[in-house]
Amino acid sequence: MRSTLQIDGIDVFVEGEGNETIVMIHGWPDTYRLWDAQVAFFKERYRCVRFTLPGFDIDRPRRAFSLAQTIATFKKIIQQTCLAQKVVLMVHDWGCVFGYQLVRRHPSLVSKIVGVDIGDAGTSQHVRSLNAKAKAMVFVYQVWLAIAWRIGGSIGDKMTRSMARALKCPADPQFIDSRMNYPYYIQWTGTHGSYRDVVTFEPPVPMLFVYGKRKPFLFHTPAWADALAMRPGSQVRALETGHWVMSEQSQQFNQIVHAWLPTCG
Repeated sequence: MRSTLQIDGIDVFVEGEGNETIVMIHGWPDTYRLWDAQVAFFKERYRCVRFTLPGFDIDRPRRAFSLAQTIATFKKIIQQTCLAQKVVLMVHDWGCVFGYQLVRRHPSLVSKIVGVDIGDAGTSQHVRSLNAKAKAMVFVYQVWLAIAWRIGGSIGDKMTRSMARALKCPADPQFIDSRMNYPYYIQWTGTHGSYRDVVTFEPPVPMLFVYGKRKPFLFHTPAWADALAMRPGSQVRALETGHWVMSEQSQQFNQIVHAWLPTCG
């Protein structure tokens, strides 16, 4: 059974049954649909809550959201869908960036974290770990998307979809446009409050980190992953995929998460 709530102008989908709830948060250039395979698998055992990021829905007005606004919306969604219960947070890409900061500011809301492909990306340690080619690649795709946000309209949309194709994003192009690029615009221009408050994340709860090995560079440092693997209840797993691990190897990903969840309390 699936129910839909409207929270802060966002459609929030709740499916499944169980004593625990998994809140799934996607990144660029995706929507709530990214998690279809996970909901199909986990809804027999868990309540699954998902939604499209603020500002990413093509049926909503174009608008950029600050980090504070985004975290406030996440907090409200968790509180209204899960009452006083702590949730399992399953996050990918920008969902990791925002979700990790949610946990840092509101640790009482989350019992466990499943982080997908984004670790300590963006920290000084991570930047230093990248070679010149990798740094150039990051600059090109992120600035391209920031410019596409600024341009907007049909040109910005075409720029966005061309980059999504280049990066082999599995999302349906009909749901992709330039409005999804505002996080890159904020990151590079410092507007809308900037992301300067984003700091290195040290999870206060058990965390499963699953990442893809088949990429030009990693979105985490080995030192960060090694430190995480030493934390009680936490685990790090690498799969033969690119960035969209949960889509490229959905069955293996789901089994890894399913095996880990009961082991960490």
